[in-house]
Amino acid sequence: MSARPRILFLSHCLPYPPHSGVTSRTFNVLKQLHEEFDVTLLPFFRRNHQPDAEARQAARTALEAFASRVGTPVPILSEHRITRRLWDHLRSVVMRRPYTYYEHSNRDYRRQLQSALAEAPPALVHHDNIDLHAWLPELPPAPHVCTHHNNESHLLRRRAGRTRSLILRRYILHQAALVEQVQRQAAPRFRLNVMMSELDAERLRRLAPQARTIVVPNGVDTRYFVPDATRPVVAGRVVFLGPTYVFPNRDGMEYLLDDIWPHIRAAYPAATLRLIGQSPPVDRLRWEQVPGVVCVGFVPDIRPHLAEACCCVVPLRVGGGTRLKILDSWAMGKAVVSTSLGCEGLETVDGENILIRDDPKAFAQSVVDVLSDANLRRTLELNARNTAEQLYGWDKIGQCLREAYRQIIDPQSGQTMAGP
Repeated sequence: MSARPRILFLSHCLPYPPHSGVTSRTFNVLKQLHEEFDVTLLPFFRRNHQPDAEARQAARTALEAFASRVGTPVPILSEHRITRRLWDHLRSVVMRRPYTYYEHSNRDYRRQLQSALAEAPPALVHHDNIDLHAWLPELPPAPHVCTHHNNESHLLRRRAGRTRSLILRRYILHQAALVEQVQRQAAPRFRLNVMMSELDAERLRRLAPQARTIVVPNGVDTRYFVPDATRPVVAGRVVFLGPTYVFPNRDGMEYLLDDIWPHIRAAYPAATLRLIGQSPPVDRLRWEQVPGVVCVGFVPDIRPHLAEACCCVVPLRVGGGTRLKILDSWAMGKAVVSTSLGCEGLETVDGENILIRDDPKAFAQSVVDVLSDANLRRTLELNARNTAEQLYGWDKIGQCLREAYRQIIDPQSGQTMAGP
């Protein structure tokens, strides 16, 4: 029998292939923990990530290389049944619990959880999102750790600020208040709250002063994402990364096309924009009517498209955590122009490894500067790659995370510390 401590890893997604921000983070954390711990992964799956049984089986098979056991992926039922979605929202309002509490309620998941716990008690339970808080009462008194991919209540309030419908805005704010209540109650119960940035950690501690936090930022595989000198850069090429079924990306896309892109084209008529990421066909048709814009859609490998870019843009106005799209671009040695919110939580130095602009005309001018000034672009590119290597390589980040988990689990005696 293996002497390695056992981690029960509860995941709100099936993290393979790592093509989105959340799946990339979860996959790399799982990969890093596997180096030192035996991990039992119990995942939900998202329809946008794995649309069919074949894709889910392929993901499960791939993940078995990084976990001692991978449970059968369980669906988010509200994604498949409109009646379940409405019922979950209704229960949320009546019972005053966050919608995600009911979204992650599933009998099949409970059975797998009970089976895993019956096999052997975990040394530590890893919750890969605060949305999984509903399972806390059914878990043993082992140390619990929670990853906060975003400060969820803060993200909801930001989204409400960008929502035009008064009724929808009020409902989102209602959900934000419910999530804040969960953060206040649950965060102090976790032995550790893993945050993406010190800014997010500060926000959580304001809500729950007794919460213990550690910053383990998002990372990038600097051996996979590397500058590609064999693929020529396309003059005037601008790239936006991100699926638009995610609200912050959709809002950022609309902002880019409506308020920024016309200024770029006016100053640099040869500029072209590539939109990389899954988008609804009706939106792709509309966006491609904009001069110079091509919607590439989902691609299994974003590196060739990044290699061709002169400039990567992150015009986000809603969001939280840290943006993997910036880390991927940095690792590829690409110049980035971002809003201050878009690069929030990252070690940025305006004018050195990024250009940060919040006014649409200033944002557009900075993109034009990158496209037309080879010296500026080269400076940003070199510093971008250096930042990725020095601060955000997954090997370094994984070492920090494993050390934190070792301090929670007492490996010398084989006993765990007191529960949450």
